[in-house]
Amino acid sequence: MKKNQWIAGLVVLLALAALIFWGRDRIHFDFSVFRSQLAQADWRKIVLAAGCIYLGYVFRSVRWALLLRHNKKVGLFSLLGTQVIGFTAVALIGRIADPVRPYLVSKRTGLPISNQIAVYIVERLCDLGAMALIFFSAIALAPAGSLPHPELVKKAGNWGLALTVLGALFLVAVRLAGGVVAAFLERAFGLISKRLGAAIAHKVNTFRAGLDTIRSFSDFGAAASLSVGMWVLIAAAYLETLQAFTASPELASITPVKCVLLMAVSGGASAFQLPVLGWFTQIGFVAAALYKFFGVAAEPAMACAATLLLVTFLSIIPVGLIWARFEHVSLRKVAEESEHVEADLAAEEPAG
Repeated sequence: MKKNQWIAGLVVLLALAALIFWGRDRIHFDFSVFRSQLAQADWRKIVLAAGCIYLGYVFRSVRWALLLRHNKKVGLFSLLGTQVIGFTAVALIGRIADPVRPYLVSKRTGLPISNQIAVYIVERLCDLGAMALIFFSAIALAPAGSLPHPELVKKAGNWGLALTVLGALFLVAVRLAGGVVAAFLERAFGLISKRLGAAIAHKVNTFRAGLDTIRSFSDFGAAASLSVGMWVLIAAAYLETLQAFTASPELASITPVKCVLLMAVSGGASAFQLPVLGWFTQIGFVAAALYKFFGVAAEPAMACAATLLLVTFLSIIPVGLIWARFEHVSLRKVAEESEHVEADLAAEEPAG
């Protein structure tokens, strides 16, 4: 996994380097203007944005506790530390640390790690569904002429909607007949490779186990409401941060619709998050989107992109490090242990 992460990161870095090389003679960048943009920003809005992000972690804790309630009842806020420490690990170590949260929850609650990985998968699906709902709603309700490159955005939205519907149908099939779906995919992909077929069947069975955490419409409604609420908070954090750059007319007057589009770009850029290196690639891609699609000058675009990363991704690090110290948690150690546990589970299931 580490090797694949580094290869993906290298590809992203090379793409960013190519973008910088392409734009070095086309884009004039003045560092004094960059510093001026940061100095003139409304930091009250930025602090408010960070508060929205912090509140989002509370939503995550409550959602995970509700998804556990059929296996074990825990306090709604008792898992807040696992969320904060887990996302701190991702910010510092990269996406390879994603299993830290289910691993820490497993240790705290005494439930099997396989169960928590299943909950993690459902959590990710809830996030994707909530973000898709916000994205498609923004496109559908956008006034005429308010979208940059409207034909491209709407085409991307249509493809995204089609993929979301297909994904939802697949999840319904897995929930109702997961064993049949797993067996079918194992046979189909087994024609290419038996190991591949077994691995895919294992993933489907893990999906099915995770979906078992949602057993009623009330379960679904609670998880969906918390997910949408959390992503509305994240969208508010983006909007407050963008509009905080009052010295840039394009940013100060940016609309919620454009903000949601930028969230989608930022989410795609963070898919292969590497330690430290990933910070700069994400800043580069978000700044390029602000410059290219929203007409923001290079200096405020870069200043805003860096601040967005700080607010939405890195702001949790100080709290996470302090929390981990109080709970005697080594981030690197739990990242390695959680990765090994997940790999062992994936290897044992096909063998079984």
